[in-house]
Amino acid sequence: MDIADIVVIGSGIGGLSCAALLARYGFDVIVCESHSIAGGAAHAFERHGFKFDSGPSLYSGLSYKPSANPLRQVLDAIAEDLTWVTYDTWGCCLPEGDFDTTVGDDQFFEVLSQLRGQDAVAEWRHLQRIMEPLAKAAVAIPPAAVRYDLGATITVGQFALSMARHGPNITKLTRAFSQIIDGVVRDPFIRNWLDLLCFLLSGIPANGTSAAEMAFMFADWYRPGVVLDYPVGGSGAIVDALVRGLQRYGGQLILNAHVEQVLVENNRATGVRLRHGKVIRARRAVISNASVWDTLKLLPKTALPKSFQQRANTPECDSFMHLHLGIDAQGLRPDLACHHIIVNDWERGVSAEQNVVLVSIPSILDPSLAPPGKHVIHVYTPGNEPYALWQGMNRNSQEYQQQKQKRAEVMWKALERIIPDVRSRCNVTLVGTPLTHERFLRRHRGSYGPAIPAGKGFFPGSTTPLKGLLCCGDSTFPGIGLPAVAASGMITANTLAPVSKHLQMLQDIGYVMSA
Repeated sequence: MDIADIVVIGSGIGGLSCAALLARYGFDVIVCESHSIAGGAAHAFERHGFKFDSGPSLYSGLSYKPSANPLRQVLDAIAEDLTWVTYDTWGCCLPEGDFDTTVGDDQFFEVLSQLRGQDAVAEWRHLQRIMEPLAKAAVAIPPAAVRYDLGATITVGQFALSMARHGPNITKLTRAFSQIIDGVVRDPFIRNWLDLLCFLLSGIPANGTSAAEMAFMFADWYRPGVVLDYPVGGSGAIVDALVRGLQRYGGQLILNAHVEQVLVENNRATGVRLRHGKVIRARRAVISNASVWDTLKLLPKTALPKSFQQRANTPECDSFMHLHLGIDAQGLRPDLACHHIIVNDWERGVSAEQNVVLVSIPSILDPSLAPPGKHVIHVYTPGNEPYALWQGMNRNSQEYQQQKQKRAEVMWKALERIIPDVRSRCNVTLVGTPLTHERFLRRHRGSYGPAIPAGKGFFPGSTTPLKGLLCCGDSTFPGIGLPAVAASGMITANTLAPVSKHLQMLQDIGYVMSA
């Protein structure tokens, strides 16, 4: 039997951020990962010399510091970094046509002018003026300062002047983003564009995405000199950096360690039992980086009040289809953008089944991800594939194989808008489904994450009614993606840390405390 101060269930970015920071704070930490590869939805894998990202493909705010991006703050806290490639252009294939655009102001003004005219440009400028104070409010308190206990009065209190300055706007950030833009944005293209950005950030259109998430995006994407980032080595390089930080401070990562049960004794979480019976005890806490639905499956029902068990009814986003390809790159146009967003029909809505498709060709930025003369491609439907279509299917059946081909067709057609002869170029072809997502990522129904609409529900944070049990990850903090889960992991770790060490960490990463 092993024993540690803290046991973390799952090595997703949230779990690793939490564990690495806890180790930095001096705790003895063990991370249990069910898969043979660390990283959760951000893990990387290799086939025939092609290195694939399983999940995220669009990064920003990571190549410079200090940064408002919580993942950057975690990396700074554990003294880890990696090499970043920066760029600013991405491709759009929309009902209005195909074009490249950039982050920042200038190019988008040109796009708006060409597609919608000067009235649309004026409307966007007006929106930016409205969003500017909200954007400043969204980054007024760094996630690195937050904790879920009374110690927050000291750590967050260091930013009291900033909070007071932005107080009225901070309260607006809890609203749905649609409440901010209603009556302000009338142009149908701009409304559709904002719905799309909201969906990509949270899995929900503007009427359910919190204003805080969009304010953070405006602060990051539409500032002067902004660039997008890509980690050399792919998403796996970020995972490796967090694991290095964890291990350098004495923490452990155990792979192929599937947690079957959280042990509860005397109304307290005291450890975990793995699939083959091994027990790991926790002196201080067990932290679950699993989803809310998967966490509840690990606990005896009697361990939690019925009110907490009701979280099993948390609404969920749909799942994914994935297409991972290794292709021959000979003869492709040299100015091909790394990322493309394809929208088939605005009228159906951005969250409609298979209506939005994302394409990532990261070997354009990092040639090491593919053999010479080749490209690695990841195409996916971002949280708009219904799990019900796949539920109960036998993954070895002919029916399953046929449905994979059928449901992957929308991704092939989207990619053919960018590389028309892509099917004849393929050296490696892998199709992933919601069942793939469910199996390899240990995700309830292969879900993208909770779909909790702003103004109609709140993300619960890391604390639970069971002593010694905390949570982190996409079920605890608004927003689906790396910044949100990194923030959740950092806040959970801070909650367990002594305030003195928390304050020291803030100083170490460059946040000067007010006098």
